[in-house]
Amino acid sequence: MSLLYPTIEPYEQGMLDVGDGNLVYWEVCGNPDGKPALVVHGGPGSGCGSGVRQYFDPERYRLVLFDQRGCGRSTPHASDPATDMRYNTTQHLIADMERLREHLGIDRWLLHGGSWGSTLILAYAETHPQRVSEIVISAVTTTRRSEIDWLYRGAGRFHPEQWECFLAGAPGTPRDGDVVAAYARLTEHPDPAVRNRATTDWCAGEDAVLSGETKGRSHPYGDRPPAARLALVRICAHYFSHGAWLEEGALLRNAHRLAGIPAVLVHGRLDLASPLDTAWELARAWPDAELLVVDDAGHLGGETTRRRVLDALDGFARRL
Repeated sequence: MSLLYPTIEPYEQGMLDVGDGNLVYWEVCGNPDGKPALVVHGGPGSGCGSGVRQYFDPERYRLVLFDQRGCGRSTPHASDPATDMRYNTTQHLIADMERLREHLGIDRWLLHGGSWGSTLILAYAETHPQRVSEIVISAVTTTRRSEIDWLYRGAGRFHPEQWECFLAGAPGTPRDGDVVAAYARLTEHPDPAVRNRATTDWCAGEDAVLSGETKGRSHPYGDRPPAARLALVRICAHYFSHGAWLEEGALLRNAHRLAGIPAVLVHGRLDLASPLDTAWELARAWPDAELLVVDDAGHLGGETTRRRVLDALDGFARRL
């Protein structure tokens, strides 16, 4: 962790009214006159933590962080069953990012994120390429339905006992059925006990996929506070049961829209949650992107992954 920059705190923050009754939390750190950069968190629904601030040189970056709709410090929170999820889609989040950019008076910004964050980065950049200066992604995903099926079914071949428990958490779902859609329905159930049980079972399934990396020392999903877990699972199941409202393969097909945007893609060869082939396909479709494969890393990364991301962010900071 000594690679990282010192801890910094926001010098500006607020709640942005993005419509539909939603207020999105945002904050700005670093140098007010520095290179604009936006952190796009994963999940979907994980919220943005403070640790990622340390990846950016505070003397050279004007760093913006935000919590996507329904999670973190944004309101209404998806842990509240009264929160209407109809107004939480990929297209809504793209519009929120653009509204935030305009609110902060930023012309173009670097985008950084991983996992689900990479999907949202790509969707935003393909919609507004003129507003993106550079991109740094770790743990590349495009949220194709084939990727979703791998994560919630295919990867179960490596932990069959836990996958059987995950399937059993959605009673009545056949082995070849849509287990993600079944969980999405359970997270909307009027009985809080049903919602809580579905949340616990979902988190156990996700943690099983990551268990080869964590070695049982932590549970990235299950260790979250109760409200954060409820929101995360509800938002994840909502997005993935709808294929993130993206046409299958659209982000790869439309990668030509990213022409001229330099990027670094960092991906672990041992990533069981999002296998390397997606990052490979994206790099082939996007000549301006450099793919760095970390042989000893998985989805959560490690010291080498951190070093590659830091090097990329430092390198782009020098382009100011």
